[in-house]
Amino acid sequence: MKTGMKPLIIGGKIAPLPIVQGGMGVGVSLANLASSVANEGGIGVISAAGVGMFEWKTRDYNFNNNEELRREIRKAKKMTNGIIGVNIMVALTNFGDLVEVSIKEGIDIIFAGAGLPLNLPKYLKGNTHTKLVPIISSARAARLLIKKWVKSYDYYPDAFVLEGPLAGGHLGFKLNQIDDENFSLLKLLGEVLEEVEKICKEADIEPIPIIVAGGIYTGKDIKYFLENGASAVQMATRFVTTFECDASDGFKQTYIDAKKEDIKIITSPVGLPGRAIANKYLEDVESGLKHPFKCPFDCIVTCKREEAPYCISLALINAKKGKMNNGFAFAGSNAYKAKEIISVKSLIDTLKSEYYEDTNNL
Repeated sequence: MKTGMKPLIIGGKIAPLPIVQGGMGVGVSLANLASSVANEGGIGVISAAGVGMFEWKTRDYNFNNNEELRREIRKAKKMTNGIIGVNIMVALTNFGDLVEVSIKEGIDIIFAGAGLPLNLPKYLKGNTHTKLVPIISSARAARLLIKKWVKSYDYYPDAFVLEGPLAGGHLGFKLNQIDDENFSLLKLLGEVLEEVEKICKEADIEPIPIIVAGGIYTGKDIKYFLENGASAVQMATRFVTTFECDASDGFKQTYIDAKKEDIKIITSPVGLPGRAIANKYLEDVESGLKHPFKCPFDCIVTCKREEAPYCISLALINAKKGKMNNGFAFAGSNAYKAKEIISVKSLIDTLKSEYYEDTNNL
């Protein structure tokens, strides 16, 4: 189907469809989902967060994660000739190890957020295949990263993902900013475009693509942001309710059963606000029925282990398995709109149709 969408080009890698599937941990987006999106022309993304927590081969947390990430990348590559990326949280205690594994396995793109990846280019060591895409939430962050990368590594980001306050999971905003129009994705996009375009013009380099994320759900949404200067969109929530998503049916059903008022902002043990679907587990946390625990993983640098009422990694592991009494699901602001489980191909066809119909209605 003809849509009029321009391909997304990141460092010479061409995705015919300007849609990046957001990386969702723990274990929600792995090789199966990522390869399915890549086969439709988008960019599929494996989440590295907690990837080794499901099949413990040894008692070494880092070893398990490295091995499982390696396995997922290899699996995805066998399932597609399209573009595959990994999402690696800067806040992970094993961030560097996961980056090195990804590069050695020939991953196409590393998306790095949940903190500023100030030293990410150092891991390339001459590698030119893997492209580096920081996830940011402001023009200031873009400027800081470009300045640091160019000064220390003579390297410009291959693209940016600009994540707004309507995204699911951990958010790069203060609580009072989430509903503030001054921090809307459209306003942030304008500020980032102005800043990055100025830097690129001064440096006499090609424009750096800006991929927008957070609250994008329909083909009409995609068209809106592409018309306002974005090179592509990143979508995560919409891909959860697909057959190919790596989460359990119970996890997916949580999205389908959710009502608009169930989508809540929570305070995470890692020190950031997050958007999730309310359930009994989170109610117990809020009521003070959960108490400090012994940390089993030491997986996140910013986690307040001594005072945290629960382990977020264990909660997300349980959720991925569908054990919602012992966990919860992160979700974007539009998660309640999901009504059924469909294939990735059907979803992409729907997005293309919505985009095309909106174009024809102008």
